[in-house]
Amino acid sequence: MSQMPQHELSACPGCAEPVEAVDRFCGGCGHDLAAVPAMAAPEPDRPTVAIGTPVAWPEPPSREPGSLSTATQHPGDLPGTDSGGRDLPTVPVRTDGLPAAASALSGPEAVGGDFTLAAPDPRAAAPQALAPSTATPPAGTKLCVACRAGAVDSDGYCENCGHAQPRERDHMEEELSTVAAVSDRGLRHHRNEDAFAVSATALPDGSPATLAIVCDGVSSATRPDEASAAAARAAGQSLLTALPRGAHPQQAMHEAIVAAAEAVNSLAEEPGKDGAEQDPHRHQNAPACTIVGAVVADGLLIVGWVGDSRAYWVPDDRTSPPARLTQDDSWAAQMVAAGLMNEAEAYADERAHAITGWLGADAYELEPHTAAFKPDRPGVVVVCTDGLWNYAEAAVDMARVVPADAAGRPLHGAQVLVGHALDGGGHDNVTVALLPFTLSPQGAGSA
Repeated sequence: MSQMPQHELSACPGCAEPVEAVDRFCGGCGHDLAAVPAMAAPEPDRPTVAIGTPVAWPEPPSREPGSLSTATQHPGDLPGTDSGGRDLPTVPVRTDGLPAAASALSGPEAVGGDFTLAAPDPRAAAPQALAPSTATPPAGTKLCVACRAGAVDSDGYCENCGHAQPRERDHMEEELSTVAAVSDRGLRHHRNEDAFAVSATALPDGSPATLAIVCDGVSSATRPDEASAAAARAAGQSLLTALPRGAHPQQAMHEAIVAAAEAVNSLAEEPGKDGAEQDPHRHQNAPACTIVGAVVADGLLIVGWVGDSRAYWVPDDRTSPPARLTQDDSWAAQMVAAGLMNEAEAYADERAHAITGWLGADAYELEPHTAAFKPDRPGVVVVCTDGLWNYAEAAVDMARVVPADAAGRPLHGAQVLVGHALDGGGHDNVTVALLPFTLSPQGAGSA
């Protein structure tokens, strides 16, 4: 069975963050640990030694008067000795393309003043040319992104050229007719701990309903990537079950967050595994994530969240004000709500992003937040993790970076937003979903 590549580093050479032997990337700065060169033995010193005796260089050939170049000088014109001090033989050199030593040859070997190679001995095995395999991999085989010829093994390496393949979650995109989402590992993290789920369904009366769920794994917890994936999958499936059967979208969102929490809780170690039944703190550092979701259905815009992932409203008419639709479960938000700090002061503090609400077995108490809106104009809903809103925190900043045609081209808009975060430094995983909101006739007069 193939094993994970290992190294002998105890700390990242880029940022000194402690690393383990099986880590491919540094969790602090994203440094490729496999690319660290092995320590090579220093080369021996080779000091320059001065020549003790003068060298008798031969006189240069004479030059014809009025000529810009000297006469041709051939190797045989200069005397020399071999490494044993013996005189080198003087070989006359011809200028007609045939060495003088070969002028005595006769037969086909000397035809036209050139050599003809002898026919190869049929008893000698001809060497096989080194060429990449041209065998076509079986249908459905994942091909290497580097050589585009080799199959990728279960460990993520090409069987042809050995190139390590990017993990599937390093960059993900999905587009439907009414929603699109993009997720990227970012520039500093060694893996993508975000996840999303986007889908479309219909209400009992046949009217369309669109949903987007975005989850952000808590990096300080164990298996945060599994937590976010489980939460997004469970919440999305819950909404797809509840909405077609006629559940109110806001109630359906609440139930979806509860289902997501149960899915994350199930990832915590069960009693009896690895002696966990003896540990009174077995849920400590359990898998955890945040969640934010949005549903557009029947002229309503429903949002739900736990943690610090956010949803924004950006109207198509940019002269109308945008709005942030969620309130963070975080230390900074608590300070602002209590009147102890203004928003600028709170988010400048190093404790700003410490979350006070999350999904996970060690959460204090599950308190899903939901809110319903009825916009009176078309626009787009931005559902994202803090990997994006850290670079466009205020609603006006977010509206400024959302492309003007995002409602008509949601995938392009999501790509632009992820690019904005990466251009800003990409310090975190970045995930964003865009849901266009079109004004339905029955909601035309709503406020």
